[in-house]
Amino acid sequence: MDVSLTTWLVTIVVLLALVGVDLVINRKPHEVTLKEASLWGIGWVLLAVLFGIGIWLFSDGQYAGEFFAGFITEKSLSVDNLFVFVLIMGKFAVPAQYQQRVLLIGILLALVLRGIFIGLGAAAVAAFSWVFFIFGAFLIWTAWKLVKEAQSDEEEEFEENAVLRWVEKVTPTTKEYRGTKLVVKEHGKRLVTPMLIVMIAVGTTDVLFALDSIPAIFGLTQEPYIVFTANAFALMGLRQLYFLIGGLLKKLVYLSYGLSVILGFIGVKLVLEALHGQGVHVPEIGIPVSLGFIVATLTVTTVLSLRKSKRDAEAEKAAEAEAATGSTTESTTESAEIETR
Repeated sequence: MDVSLTTWLVTIVVLLALVGVDLVINRKPHEVTLKEASLWGIGWVLLAVLFGIGIWLFSDGQYAGEFFAGFITEKSLSVDNLFVFVLIMGKFAVPAQYQQRVLLIGILLALVLRGIFIGLGAAAVAAFSWVFFIFGAFLIWTAWKLVKEAQSDEEEEFEENAVLRWVEKVTPTTKEYRGTKLVVKEHGKRLVTPMLIVMIAVGTTDVLFALDSIPAIFGLTQEPYIVFTANAFALMGLRQLYFLIGGLLKKLVYLSYGLSVILGFIGVKLVLEALHGQGVHVPEIGIPVSLGFIVATLTVTTVLSLRKSKRDAEAEKAAEAEAATGSTTESTTESAEIETR
């Protein structure tokens, strides 16, 4: 895929313009409603679909398929980020009206850092064909790790990374939020606010997730332009997804298993491609098969998760009703005994 410098610049400018529109419209801090999150979320998905159709029209179906496979994969992997974002918001006690601003700036920071990682990954792929062995092995290991974490009963907690700990250590910080201000001046001394700290937490934490998502998308396409744009569209709609399905996250009980299957599948695909590049005759997995497998896995995972959540809720209600009935019966029996006496 031959992408000119002009195309790169136009793409980045358009993305920045869309972010600017978002900032202007939502410049006043407020709690995000379900309707607002739905409209913005649908808008970002539609833009991604239109972009993929544009690739189809101006390039070919192969690259369009790679974009959609990459976008869906990045989107599904980014849902896992939301669990950690919820923990971050709770740990730093971010007021509801400021959460969307935190997520917007934090995700922009994450996109910049991911852009750097994508550039490094593209250079490594171009220079060393054997890097696919490393990417594939890492994804398979990550898939196994996700399964182990899903089977663990330990409640997940947010742990500050090294960058965040360093920032908190070297910068004087106010105890309270000062609106959306990142830096304030008090008694002739500049202090950063918790708003800046939590934005850094969101941005740098997302980079840790990128360690598996970027190798995953390189397993679907080796075109840096598609890798970057798929990441951009997946991340830019992540803020709305946070408010839209925040309450549903706990119901996606099998999400980690679904993501582990996807990562394991792409890991195997990468290893096969690496072997093929070394002259070994092995079967190759095409984009249509990859796209179909990813969509099917996510569909099955979601359906099974919602069914289990529904069964658990019904069982909990039945247990509460039984406990209430038992309590009433016991109370009636005690009353009857008292009257007899």
